Amino acid sequence: MLISDAPDVLRLLADPLRAQLVGLLAQGPACTCHLVDDTGAKQPNVSNHLRLLREAGLVTAEAYGRFTYYRLVPEALRAAATHLADLADQATANAESRREC
Repeated sequence: MLISDAPDVLRLLADPLRAQLVGLLAQGPACTCHLVDDTGAKQPNVSNHLRLLREAGLVTAEAYGRFTYYRLVPEALRAAATHLADLADQATANAESRREC
């Protein structure tokens, strides 16, 4: 477990389409049809990736008429970024210390 008890944020964002979806949602909420148009991916594929992002707490879904809009959860990304920054600080602080064999 690198980031949280939820599915690993880094693993999720390592997928190019999911990373693209997060980048698009950073620009504001969008419905699946917008994300399909913007990515060129098939609707079932986009929906599956959005489900994984939603389950990990990276996006939320809200109904608007007959459409579902997805919104990025900035706090989830900040938590992952903070954890990575803490690891970088720890690595910097311990860069010269070696464990004895």
